[in-house]
Amino acid sequence: MPRITLPDGTVKSYDAPVTAAQVAADIGAGLAKAALGAKVDGILADLAATLDRDCALAIVTMKRRDGGIDPEALTLLRHSAAHVMAEAIQRLFPQVRLVYGPPLETGFYYDMAFPDGKVPSTDDFARIEAEMARIVADDRRFTRYELELAAGMDKLRGEGSKYKLDNAERAAEAGSTTLSWYATGTPGKDWEDLCRGPHVPSTGRIGAFKVMSLASSYWKGDETSDRLTRVYGTAFATKAELDAHMVQLEEARKRDHRVLGKQLRLFHIDEMVGQGLILWTPKGSIVRNELQNFIGAELRKQGYQQVYTPHIGKLDLYRTSGHFPYYRESQYPPIVEHDEMAKLAAEGCTCADLSNRMAKGEVDGYMLKPMNCPHHIRIFASAPHSYRDLPVRLAEFGTVYRWEQSGEIGGMTRVRGFTQDDAHLFVREDQVGQEVLGCLSLVKIIFATLGMNDYRVRVGLRDPDSAKYVGDPANWDKAEQACRDAARSLGVPFSEEAGEAAFYGPKIDFVVKDVIGRSWQLGTVQVDYNLPIRFDLSYAGADNQPHRPVMIHRAPFGSMERFIGCLIEHFAGAFPLWLSPEQVRVLPISEKSAAYADELCAALRARGIRAEADHSNERVQAKIKVAAEEKIPYMAVVGPRDAEARAVSVRARGIEANLGEMPFDAFIDGIAREAEQRLLSGAPGSVQASFAAKGA
Repeated sequence: MPRITLPDGTVKSYDAPVTAAQVAADIGAGLAKAALGAKVDGILADLAATLDRDCALAIVTMKRRDGGIDPEALTLLRHSAAHVMAEAIQRLFPQVRLVYGPPLETGFYYDMAFPDGKVPSTDDFARIEAEMARIVADDRRFTRYELELAAGMDKLRGEGSKYKLDNAERAAEAGSTTLSWYATGTPGKDWEDLCRGPHVPSTGRIGAFKVMSLASSYWKGDETSDRLTRVYGTAFATKAELDAHMVQLEEARKRDHRVLGKQLRLFHIDEMVGQGLILWTPKGSIVRNELQNFIGAELRKQGYQQVYTPHIGKLDLYRTSGHFPYYRESQYPPIVEHDEMAKLAAEGCTCADLSNRMAKGEVDGYMLKPMNCPHHIRIFASAPHSYRDLPVRLAEFGTVYRWEQSGEIGGMTRVRGFTQDDAHLFVREDQVGQEVLGCLSLVKIIFATLGMNDYRVRVGLRDPDSAKYVGDPANWDKAEQACRDAARSLGVPFSEEAGEAAFYGPKIDFVVKDVIGRSWQLGTVQVDYNLPIRFDLSYAGADNQPHRPVMIHRAPFGSMERFIGCLIEHFAGAFPLWLSPEQVRVLPISEKSAAYADELCAALRARGIRAEADHSNERVQAKIKVAAEEKIPYMAVVGPRDAEARAVSVRARGIEANLGEMPFDAFIDGIAREAEQRLLSGAPGSVQASFAAKGA
């Protein structure tokens, strides 16, 4: 009979099969009341799940021991809320056909087909929410039942939903011998849906919810297939948490990098150029160059060497690396030389034949590079290396190209062409640990400089049940252990996630929380024993014999486009002085002060400060308002009395703070120092802080 091992190592033995809910009750009445679900051997399950064998069990509650919200509890809650919303919509729109409704990190959605053309609008949200409230108030249990595959398929055929039938057929293809349904209440009497689960115990456990938006989607993501309506919603345990989420969304809308990027003229996306392809404007280019100069200086300190590689490479290069054809769905189509294409056309080669022959290596061509690493590998292989030469650290701001579906592209955070602050280290095996730590220290420097201090680390490991990973399992074990050891050294929370490794090696990802609580996956470090084998790399060891190097892939910013998109939102467009495209706006009160304004502007520029003078005919308050809207860090207001006293009247962020008067030279020195030290706005040592200290 089952022995149940709890997270603290306690073992509970039972004489007969038992449910997770019963185990929770045995542990304590408080836990049983708070329980929403369970994890059985690491797999999320219902509280009603039967435990009939030895297993590890953790009871899932909304709050973790550290007081934070458990994301897996939210997953259960939101999956259940998706069912409640679907039931409510079916009450109001009886002809609707349900497709599928998964939980998301911030809520849930349900894809639906409306055959009669009566599609919900935002005007229906209140009615849908009212129906949901009735279902939640009923507090009906989520009841799971299963049917043998044949009986389940007969049931679905009788219901006549091709969408649910297709879901079941895919489950069967994946090896399922049964199909499961969840009823909100009594099977055969109350509403039910084909679903794998799991769910919370009853509808009453869904504390607060909201229907958020509508969008178009397509069955199976195929634009040539049935057009569907996607209804988004979100759910939380309490109304206070939902209200906080809505406030966060409103703040996020204010910080939307797509809006701010256009308003501040940082980047442009042009339909004539193409979706997902960023045009960097002069102002945006300054932000990017400042970041590149910043990391470039740190790279030089760590002994990196700069390289440049072309934007395309031969297919054989990517066949060797393993990127082609296995990841061709996320790559641009290969480019075939003109003569070769003419020859194939004369032979009557069809597009399908061409694709197959390319995949088999019978036809060569070129490809827009999806990765920089194969190019860097060939640079390393171009010259002999001794063990004394290692580590070799090659760095490049290399632009790569990935094919993204049109519906998945968004601003700068999901694009088709992006530049990575990429580097590849070729090291001896005894150097792996130290070099990984060096890569991580670089990420920590970046985050500290930008004030991104709230982050966690995710160690991506291989999924033992997947065939996508290449290489010797023993090498994988060593690489994974190196990543674990490095992650422990950081002193911040880290998690291990199976299935998140690259196909050639495990990785360490940094997940940063911004000022309004959203998480972004930014920098990454990967340990790779496999590509050196695939490319037959070697170096001469101390024994004069060839030895295989280990590769480390690292990109602290990741994608420059994504990183800067995140930065725009993190700072709400108000970059710290050193990153701001324009750092000081000089505002003469009248024409009488124009010469003094130009003198100040020239003196600032001589110190490397990006300064402009506003000589428009507007009143000074109007000039301040314009500069504030453009999020200029400092305004220097000058008039005849300032010129006479060789002084400057300083404002921070326009209308944000009238700091007061400062001597001409002291202002220039302070601004230059703040920029050179890359200080955050208002940080100790900044011009703004110096005024505050003086006032104190």
